Amino acid sequence: MKPDIEIARAAEMLPLTDIATKANIPQECLETYGTGIAKVSLDAIEKMADRPKAKYILVSAVTPTPFGEGKTTTTVGLGQGFAHRNRMAMISLRQPSMGPTFGIKGGAAGGGFSQVVPMELLNLHLTGDMHAVTAAHNMCAAILDAHIFHGNKLDIDLHNITWRRVLDINDRALRNIVVGLGTRLDGVPRQTGFDITAASELMALLALSVSTDDMRARLGRVVVGYTREGEPVTAEQLRAAGSAAVILRDAIKPNLMQTLEGTPALVHTGPFGNIATGNSSVVGDLIGIHSGDYLITEAGFGADMGAERFFNIKCRVSGLQPDAAVLVTTVRATKSQSGKHRIVAGRPLPEEMLIENPDEVHEGSANLRKQIANIAVHGVSPVVAINAFPTDHPSEHQAIAEICEEEGVRCAVSTHFMDGGAGAAGLAEVVEEAANEPSNFALLYRDDASLEDKIAAVATKVYGAQDVSYTAQAKRQLGTYEAAGFGNLPVCIAKTHLSLSSDPALRGAPTGWTLPVREVRASVGAGFLYPICGDMRTMPGLGSAPAAFDIDFDENGEIVGLF
Repeated sequence: MKPDIEIARAAEMLPLTDIATKANIPQECLETYGTGIAKVSLDAIEKMADRPKAKYILVSAVTPTPFGEGKTTTTVGLGQGFAHRNRMAMISLRQPSMGPTFGIKGGAAGGGFSQVVPMELLNLHLTGDMHAVTAAHNMCAAILDAHIFHGNKLDIDLHNITWRRVLDINDRALRNIVVGLGTRLDGVPRQTGFDITAASELMALLALSVSTDDMRARLGRVVVGYTREGEPVTAEQLRAAGSAAVILRDAIKPNLMQTLEGTPALVHTGPFGNIATGNSSVVGDLIGIHSGDYLITEAGFGADMGAERFFNIKCRVSGLQPDAAVLVTTVRATKSQSGKHRIVAGRPLPEEMLIENPDEVHEGSANLRKQIANIAVHGVSPVVAINAFPTDHPSEHQAIAEICEEEGVRCAVSTHFMDGGAGAAGLAEVVEEAANEPSNFALLYRDDASLEDKIAAVATKVYGAQDVSYTAQAKRQLGTYEAAGFGNLPVCIAKTHLSLSSDPALRGAPTGWTLPVREVRASVGAGFLYPICGDMRTMPGLGSAPAAFDIDFDENGEIVGLF
């Protein structure tokens, strides 16, 4: 096959006005950016409210290998597959972060013949939303340091400032820095650092806002640090929320694009999947839910991560209820859960993984079975999508089908990467069957449950933990948040995405272990608390041979090396 970028460049794109017409989006709500992208005004939410609701489909996955298992490609392929069944689908995706795009992971436009185009724009600047979040976040940081420099009237504790700076680049050298060095006029010296923009609370806040007014209110509630008396200091108190809202005025509008086969796609926001929600925007889904027969949205990492947050955070905010969920798996992911192979990002798969071995697929089935259960526990019908690779063997696909039969769930082999929508038509048929069944969607915990009960619910019912332990610091923080009135917020547990447990080395579906909560942080503006379990990196680093080495212009001035 040709490289993804060559396939994308050869696409014959439809005019965006035609894409909007397909999706029933009023033309007056379009704000075009060139020929391949348009912002959609939030007026569309009200203008489209009387239209019938689409079936709401989540795409999640098993615990991924470091390469990922193709959720985005499957989401795009499924949307195109519905068109082969004469159904109208809208897909909803996160915007890629340029850090991973220029690192090891690559972009997030899909792949092969199931891509969103123009893929270069999608994987780079798009309409500048990432940069707007970066600017709004750093504006708040600048105002914070200026406040301290000019007398610190709020009595902010310099040793308890939680607001760092952000940048949309992988740069480990910025994880821990000292600002304010130089002369007295250069500021007050203090230790701080940088996170990647996708890890900014403002990114998660943008994704969970339901309107511009809601976004402005959430920005005011953002906690940037604490006083010497331990009281939270907000962006509103700093008088930073208004300017941040103005910077994000256009960024809150979803971006309309299309797939290689002309399926409409809304691309919006890109919160991290290990410390934030890992889902595309609520406003995008509030528009997409009235755009056709099916709205297909993707959640980051495995079902224990992005899907759990989709169900218990995003759906809690949007009020939308899913009708079915697709669980993407691959032969390589299932084999990797057997614990017999060492997979390293940036290196080829071990050759022994490519040898036909259906028994090894069965041996590694515990993770697939548990992730099926993690969707079912929320009352949603799961469908397993076997994302087929050319190196797979039919007997290994059959082994996965046998596992699904034992679990009582539907499954389908999908070849959308190689065959586009035609390769996902069978998957679309099975998803349609599942979505037409009555839904019994239920949240995992109530708003008024204690924070410890919420954490325990996720840990035991989703991760498979036996118990939860807390450091003394985490216990104090939970008490502080309860006393401050934050106890009604949902929890977004930050842990490794490479295992169902908090230990990235554990494979399958571990049991009998204890989830260790070492500290708890508050994203009050975004609207959740995040207990931290393990060492979470909020600023990735570049590897020894990042994708950036191969990204350049060719002799014709065309971009090469993006994937």
